Amino acid sequence: MSTHVALLRGINLGGKNMVPMAELRGYVERAGGANVRSVVQSGNVLFDASPTDAVTIGAAITTRIREQLGLTVPVVLLSADELRAIVLGNPFLTEGAPEKELHVMVLSGVPTPERVAKLDPDRSPPDRFAVVDRAIYIHAPNGVARGRLTNDYFDRALDAVSTSRNWRTVGRLVALCDDPT
Repeated sequence: MSTHVALLRGINLGGKNMVPMAELRGYVERAGGANVRSVVQSGNVLFDASPTDAVTIGAAITTRIREQLGLTVPVVLLSADELRAIVLGNPFLTEGAPEKELHVMVLSGVPTPERVAKLDPDRSPPDRFAVVDRAIYIHAPNGVARGRLTNDYFDRALDAVSTSRNWRTVGRLVALCDDPT
């Protein structure tokens, strides 16, 4: 068994799409996840499972939320190793960008090079982005709220499902992967 991270998109933000973390942990446990833990009301849940079981658990989370709460919530799964690779691969961090200006969108799959090439690098100045495998790294000096680098834009352009996290949350998730107690 290895550690996996389920990133739920668009829950517990501004009082909409509320999914209590205790219920979410219960869904994961009933689906077969072990050592289940969540990060406050964030829509992030970590669990231990085989890679094959992790995919089944991710689908079960979506199904349970739809059945129990009437919400359609995309779930993007990562292994702990994939999450660590995302942290190590951030080109803006290595350039010295302040962590408070960094975000990452995690994709449900790796987009084709043709789709990535069609993205508009000047869509939201002064914001910048870089697509690396399943990650879209975003440097947003003025914050992401007013920018145009949205999940909807990238989902349509890359034919994928994305979910966003600020850099501090990504670091916290990696720390939990590394210390599961």
